[in-house]
Amino acid sequence: MIQPPASLPDPSTGQPPEPLPTRQPAYVRMPSLPPTATYIIIGFTVFVYLLQLLGSAILGDSSYGIDWVTLFGARISEAIYEGQLWRLITPVFLHGSFAHIFFNMYALFSVGTLLERHFGHGRFLLLYFLGAFAGNVMSFLFTQGYSVGASTAVFGLIAAEAIFFYQNRELFGSHARQAISNAVFIIVINLFLGLAPNIDTWGHIGGLLGGAIFAWFCRSQMDAGWGPA
Repeated sequence: MIQPPASLPDPSTGQPPEPLPTRQPAYVRMPSLPPTATYIIIGFTVFVYLLQLLGSAILGDSSYGIDWVTLFGARISEAIYEGQLWRLITPVFLHGSFAHIFFNMYALFSVGTLLERHFGHGRFLLLYFLGAFAGNVMSFLFTQGYSVGASTAVFGLIAAEAIFFYQNRELFGSHARQAISNAVFIIVINLFLGLAPNIDTWGHIGGLLGGAIFAWFCRSQMDAGWGPA
C-alpha cells in the first residue's frame, strides 16, 4: 500500500491530516548564586595557615614537633578521648605544608563553586562541615596519632558532586556522565594514593560517606524549585 503524501487529503476520510505538533524547546533556569561561602572558607583557611607559619616562626614548634596552632586544633586521638571534641571539626582548617593547602583549596574552589550554586549557602556549609566531621570521626575510630587537612571535606564534596549529577543525569545528559566518571576516577586514584604512609585514608573514606549521604537525601536548589523557566 502506498501512503499518500502528508499534504494531500486522506482518501479514506477526505479530510487533510492533522499536522504534527511542533516540538518546543525546554529551558531550565540554572542557579546563579555567587559561591560566597566557598570564598570565605578558602580565605579563612589560608588565614589559619598563615597563623601556623607565624606561630612556628615566633614560638617554634611544640614538644610534639608541630606548631602551636596545629597542636590545639589537630585531630589528636588522645585529646579527643579526654573530651576535646572540637578536634573533630577544627582539623579542616589546618594544613601541614604549602602543597597540602594548595591542592585542597584548589579542589575546594573547583568543586565548591559548582555545588554551592546548586545547594545554596546554608546547605553547602552543612555539606562541607559534615564531610569534615564524618572524615575525622572515621579517622579517630580507626587511626592513631594526629591528622590535619581539608581533604575530609573535599572528599565529601566530590562524593556529593557525583550524587548530584547522577540524580540529574537526564537533565545534564552527556555532561553528567562525564562529571560522574571524573569524580569516580578522582576518588579511586586518591584512595589508591592513600595506601602510602602519612595519608589518612580513613578520613577520606569518612568524608566520602558523609558527603554522599547528605547529597542523596538533601534536595539541591534545582530540585527544590528552580525548575523549568
